[in-house]
Amino acid sequence: MFDSVVSGGTVILPTGPEPADIGVNGEHIAAIGAPGSLTAIGAGRTVDASGQIVIPGGIDPHVHCNWPMPMPGVTQPTLTEPASTVSRAALHGGTTTTIDFAPVEGGETIQQAIERRHRQWAGACYGDYAFHTMLLGKIAPERLGELTEAVQAGHASVKMFTTDITPSRRGRMVDFGDIWEVLKVLAQAGGIAAIHAEDNDIVMHMYEKLTREDRTGFENMAEVHNTLSEDLSFNRVIRLAANIEGAALYMMHTSAKTGVDAIAAARAKGVPIYGETLHQYLMYTVEDYRRPNGQIYHTYPSLKFREDQEALWQATDHGAIQTVATDEICCPLRIKLQGRRIDDTTGGNAGVEPRLSLIYTETVEKRGYGLSDFVGLVSANAAKIMGLYPRKGALAIGSDADIVLLDPRHRKIVRASELHEADYTPWEGRDFAAWPSLVMLRGKIVVENGAFKGDLKDGRFLPRKVPGEIRSRPAV
Repeated sequence: MFDSVVSGGTVILPTGPEPADIGVNGEHIAAIGAPGSLTAIGAGRTVDASGQIVIPGGIDPHVHCNWPMPMPGVTQPTLTEPASTVSRAALHGGTTTTIDFAPVEGGETIQQAIERRHRQWAGACYGDYAFHTMLLGKIAPERLGELTEAVQAGHASVKMFTTDITPSRRGRMVDFGDIWEVLKVLAQAGGIAAIHAEDNDIVMHMYEKLTREDRTGFENMAEVHNTLSEDLSFNRVIRLAANIEGAALYMMHTSAKTGVDAIAAARAKGVPIYGETLHQYLMYTVEDYRRPNGQIYHTYPSLKFREDQEALWQATDHGAIQTVATDEICCPLRIKLQGRRIDDTTGGNAGVEPRLSLIYTETVEKRGYGLSDFVGLVSANAAKIMGLYPRKGALAIGSDADIVLLDPRHRKIVRASELHEADYTPWEGRDFAAWPSLVMLRGKIVVENGAFKGDLKDGRFLPRKVPGEIRSRPAV
């Protein structure tokens, strides 16, 4: 007898979609059988998935909780919403795992930075979570040895910036020499580098130029964070990694055709590199900056042009883009709108809840993608790249019972008032082709027909180890 059985739905297995029963015992998937075969054995509860698509819980590999919102002239930045708010919204939308960041600040050791983030998240997160270690500015030599220890302890990914992003955020950029040294350490330790890649010289030059020309409105953002910057920075980082055996790259928030082309060319040469884009970049362009409250569509680097958007979509179809993330920044509309200049507009977006349904609508319904490809973009690929698979991102025997019933009979018009993140949404009024009817986290039903049943004690930290095949070739 099983604790629960999910029966009657189309199950997206690692081998593809098929009608099947899923049996759950404790926190794990205990059996997968032909339709009706497991219900015949018996269960404490049988979940009727008839007419629905059964998928593994979503994974958002790029979120920011309790995150400072820097503003020029402000010494004490506002913090974004905590993990409790973001994870609750994520579960409502079918995302059961999020990956945030542990920034190493000031004279902190890497372990101190990780412990600080653990204190913020432990017992304060409804879903499962992990951290990318984030290295900022000049990297002290002693950090390199600590980095090896962190990777071996399960913190398998390290984020670095090749730009300060805005003039007010000096100290974020990591010099290419230090990136080179970190890539060598990661190659030996078995980690992966997550890169925010822009060319700092170009970006800062354009800030100065547009300020001089009195064109500082945020609608000019794509001139500052431009496609040439993405071209130069992506290719420079790739050249570093290509000369280090075992160095693997995860290019965050790819926004331009130039970034897509750089990733595709490197993958064709066997470089283990993976591309992430954001749902904003897939759905909006620079033209949307000119709409009322156009800041709500922005995240850094910037929205780009129609040809970039088309290239990103093409790249999600077995190309250079493997994951669609959010760059989640959960804050009120008044904070999102407080900046109006190229150098002070708030980045990120409240998007972790609608992400899964949005991408289903845009890939499966509108573009004819297969269900397995959709699952790859929102769950399985991130699990594989970030060292969580098959514990996460798979409906397989032994995997965590993170199970989502996506109901295509339940179309949903998105309203901020019905979501659980912020008092606005960039997806207001959009018609989604499906919405989760039930979400299970490690065997526990945490959302059912819109009712939330989670507990802050449910969330669990996930140590990770990136497989050798991910680090040796473009395996996803």
